Amino acid sequence: MNKLKLFLAAIFLLSATFGAAQTAAPLKLATKYEMPASVKGRFDHLGIDINGKRLFVVAEEAAQVLVFDLASGKFIRAINVDHPHAVLYREELGRIYITDEGKGVLNIYDSKTYDLVKAVTLKVDTDSIGYDPATKYLYIDNGGDNAHEPFTMLSVVDTTAATKLADIKIDGDTLEAMSLEKSGDRLFLNNPAKTEVEIIDRKSNKLVTAWPVKLGKGNATMALDESTHRLFVGCRSGVIVVFDSQSGKELQALPVGKGVDDLMFDPASKRIYATSGGTGAVDVYKETDPDHYQSLGNVPSGPGGKTGLLVPQLGRLFVAVPPKGTTPGEVYVYQVQ
Repeated sequence: MNKLKLFLAAIFLLSATFGAAQTAAPLKLATKYEMPASVKGRFDHLGIDINGKRLFVVAEEAAQVLVFDLASGKFIRAINVDHPHAVLYREELGRIYITDEGKGVLNIYDSKTYDLVKAVTLKVDTDSIGYDPATKYLYIDNGGDNAHEPFTMLSVVDTTAATKLADIKIDGDTLEAMSLEKSGDRLFLNNPAKTEVEIIDRKSNKLVTAWPVKLGKGNATMALDESTHRLFVGCRSGVIVVFDSQSGKELQALPVGKGVDDLMFDPASKRIYATSGGTGAVDVYKETDPDHYQSLGNVPSGPGGKTGLLVPQLGRLFVAVPPKGTTPGEVYVYQVQ
């Protein structure tokens, strides 16, 4: 009888341990970086300098890009920009690239002195970016409603030469985030003004076709799994629309928090991370196969925490949370479990 009890107790303990492992949160809050109390308003996208141990956080309404030390979490300094939106760092050139909506330019800074090196002229409302590491070309949304035009430009900038190469005219006054495939020449671009995804050929710099988004509204962000031919389109209505990236067919919609503004896919773990400002949380899914997605949970961040940056090399997810009342803004740093 005693042996039977011990055996049953061992089975119970094993089951409990397995169940806990199955329900463990996909992210664990490791630390928070506190922002200066003077920084107010909303935040936009983030950038990373892994080897230099720096995190760049776009404080959109404060007209600054905040620089943090990854090792200590301390605020280093701010880069003043009229109305910043997105940031890219190129280590081999020692350059920081920041889009400026207000002046309609791409600002290029020296990464050691933080001095402005050059400004590439675009249009007012210079916003989201997509980077091709093979060509070193940067694709930038600009123009549209704030430029009082019914169309928007997707401009191509050679970040090495710091010159604009082309403008691709897109019908509709608002463009959002994009994804670039590595195995081909296509660029997928969110056009919420027309509730569709535009498909651009990066060799010819021409619009090839468009896919309507019917399962969600406010398509704002995007991620791509090339290995399974799946395009994930984050919609501010509160869903991730899954497309077949070969046929352009909508397959299903995965529920997430409203106001999603960043969508990140990790090819190694097959996880999708969605940061949503409406709920102040991160929704995490696992792609078990091309047609099935398992929810791994909803991890709270903070009110207005709509933008994030996944850095698989560090096993970290960073989320920018704006200030609330007398509480300063913070960067939530999660350990990927």
